[in-house]
Amino acid sequence: MRFLTSDLKIIVLVFALALLTACSGGQKKNSSITTMPNSETALKQTLYGHYREWASIPYQYGGLSKSGIDCSGFVYLTFAKKLGVHLPRTSDRQAQHGKPIPQQQLRTGDLVFFNTGPQQHHVGIYIEQRRFLHVSTIKGVAISSLDNQYWSDRYWKSVRVLSS
Repeated sequence: MRFLTSDLKIIVLVFALALLTACSGGQKKNSSITTMPNSETALKQTLYGHYREWASIPYQYGGLSKSGIDCSGFVYLTFAKKLGVHLPRTSDRQAQHGKPIPQQQLRTGDLVFFNTGPQQHHVGIYIEQRRFLHVSTIKGVAISSLDNQYWSDRYWKSVRVLSS
């Protein structure tokens, strides 16, 4: 009888472990992430649409919502929610991500970086025709030109994070 109780305990334990393992399942994919557009035209439309949703939202250092957002937070959210690409949260770390490219080779979706102060960097998303989407401390979410003297004087580097 004692032998039977011991075997029964082992059988129950094995069954419980099998049941727990079977119920654990795999990780679910995040269905809220949009797949990356498959053409440059679609990518431009996605970025312009995102701009329209966020136009004039004010700048707020460290902000990550429609009540206020900073430049790297906007890039972080845009890439995560609209392109399904997860980037670091800060501009300095974003600048280390991807492949450096010359300004003359910019394509839609590339990141552009600027030196805006001592050890301060600003980031935006290149759209087209030397225009980029970013969060201005004065205008909030805006589209600006790389040819604007303020930005051309402070241009630092460009990085490609999307594959072609």
